[in-house]
Amino acid sequence: QVQLVESGGGLVQAGGSLRLSCAASGRTFISDVMGWFRQAPGKEREFVSAITRRSASTYANSVKGRFTISRDNAKNTVYLQMNSLQPEDTAVYYCAAREDSVIPTAANAYKYWGQGTQVTVSS
Repeated sequence: QVQLVESGGGLVQAGGSLRLSCAASGRTFISDVMGWFRQAPGKEREFVSAITRRSASTYANSVKGRFTISRDNAKNTVYLQMNSLQPEDTAVYYCAAREDSVIPTAANAYKYWGQGTQVTVSS
């Protein structure tokens, strides 16, 4: 099993920045891919970004150029630097992990999930 704990959410004004962190514990060697999803009220959970153990990454079109994912394998931690935040980025952000090196964008392809952290962007 892998346990994921997110931190770093909060309230920020439009145009501001936040950095999310997700620390993995347990059988971390199986978390080949770690990523972020988000879910706004009344909407489906959507893919944001993910990164492999070798730092290959993928982004949703809506966040390209604004968000940057990174990973510290020694600390079993993945980060999401979010810049130029907009009100439409408001959501609960979830960390996710899976055991394969392929990066899927479907939520049901990820086996392990954190509890989520709220990000609110005011206009």
